[in-house]
Amino acid sequence: MRLDDHFPADHRLSQVYRFGAGIMGLILVVFGILGLLNGVSFLSKAGERIAGLNSNGALSIISIVIGGLLFVGMVAGGNFASTLNICVGVAFLLSGFVNLALLDTGNNLLAFKMSNVLFSFAVGVMLLFFGMYGRITGGLPHDNPYWQRRHPEEAAREREARQRAAVAATRPPPRRPGLPQH
Repeated sequence: MRLDDHFPADHRLSQVYRFGAGIMGLILVVFGILGLLNGVSFLSKAGERIAGLNSNGALSIISIVIGGLLFVGMVAGGNFASTLNICVGVAFLLSGFVNLALLDTGNNLLAFKMSNVLFSFAVGVMLLFFGMYGRITGGLPHDNPYWQRRHPEEAAREREARQRAAVAATRPPPRRPGLPQH
């Protein structure tokens, strides 16, 4: 099953995906703008301290671009926002590991420090949480499309029972012989 299969775009979980993309996007854009306003050179390996994190021009621009992409996910919502949150979350986790290996080397082009690595891990985990919320859990409600996809027989039985109940609710009650009709 693909992550975006069988999930209506207007499902109530879309709000969670939108919120996650929006809040993380806002944090990244603000960090990037503060970094650019500080006037650090593009590939300065020393960087400057911005909001408790180290930054240079390249990291600031990357932060703004990724934050903007998350804003697009916030506007789109639905499957796109969820899948985008998951993909960007994985990218942040990988970035944390790569930049952890590059700390205190000449290849640290984004001027990462340990606080940046921890921030990258935290943002990655949060984006994964927001993206996977309602998709990957043991207690999904039965109206969740992912639960229905994983339990097709039981979902079909429940769907048929709901249809029978809806049809029964629209029929008038049967007349009983011998009782006065009002």
